[in-house]
Amino acid sequence: MSEDSFLREVEEELRSDKLKAFWRRFAPFVIGGALLIVVLVGANEVWKWWRTSTAATASDQYYAAVALVESGDLDAATAALSELEADGPEGYATLARFHQARVLSAAGDAEGAIAAYDALAAGLDQPRLRELAYVLAGYLAVDHLDVAAVETRVGSLTGEDSALRNSAREALGLAHYKAGNVDDARALFEQMASDPLAGQDMQLRAFVYLEQLASTGVEVSEDILDPDSAAEAALESLDLEALDLEGLDTPVVPAAE
Repeated sequence: MSEDSFLREVEEELRSDKLKAFWRRFAPFVIGGALLIVVLVGANEVWKWWRTSTAATASDQYYAAVALVESGDLDAATAALSELEADGPEGYATLARFHQARVLSAAGDAEGAIAAYDALAAGLDQPRLRELAYVLAGYLAVDHLDVAAVETRVGSLTGEDSALRNSAREALGLAHYKAGNVDDARALFEQMASDPLAGQDMQLRAFVYLEQLASTGVEVSEDILDPDSAAEAALESLDLEALDLEGLDTPVVPAAE
């Protein structure tokens, strides 16, 4: 064997020994890292499956509870909604709380429903859902509490930056009308009628309120009730026979006492 061949064999043995030593030193970390990746991937897949499965179950429970509400079986609906609130995902639990307040209202417990909406709003992190809870409480408060109670719930939502401003204006306007504050009511209804972003049903109700106020002698802005105005033209273009007026949640302003 030549000297060069011998040296090469020695070098190869040394490299082999170093590799073995390196592997013995770091193998636990390499294997542990690989296992960790496998565990994380598997856990992520299990988590996605669990969320999908849980959401599907919660969805079925939610729609079954809503069907019970619609059918008038309020006791069974309350039990189903309570179960969903306790065990369902956060989104469905929140929806269940909204419907529980609705069940209280349907059962004739307006004060309980208002309290439920208030509690829901106080515990919500999402601004839009919190505003919705206050508006729903405000609508109920129109018939059962005073103007101050409605103002407390929706007064801060009547500004232009609120997505629910016209619903808040409607609730507060009705409360003012009921209390005899016709000028405050008129101003709020005019804001609803002149808002270009108001929905068709919302604007229709605003025009009806204003027409009725005008018929009792309240001075209403001529720009809004002007037959040539774009708003009035839009009202006249509505197919009132096809419009589901019975589906409106808020009653027309009663005749002035």
